[in-house]
Amino acid sequence: MIKTLTKHGNSLALVIEKPILDLLGVEADTPFDVTTDGQALVLTPIRDVNRQATFKTALDKVNNKYARALKKLAQ
Repeated sequence: MIKTLTKHGNSLALVIEKPILDLLGVEADTPFDVTTDGQALVLTPIRDVNRQATFKTALDKVNNKYARALKKLAQ
């Protein structure tokens, strides 16, 4: 998809269509981390940090409790 920037006051804006926003699970108030490698612009939605920590804790518990069974399933 090729996009062009739109004049927005003294700045430029990039309009992102609703289907893409829905695909990413973001809304108008979702914060984004904006980074660049000098060639490309990368927009990453910032997810709820507490939710990620809770998920990692649960995943670690499952991995510790069922390590042998998970290894067998992986084979």
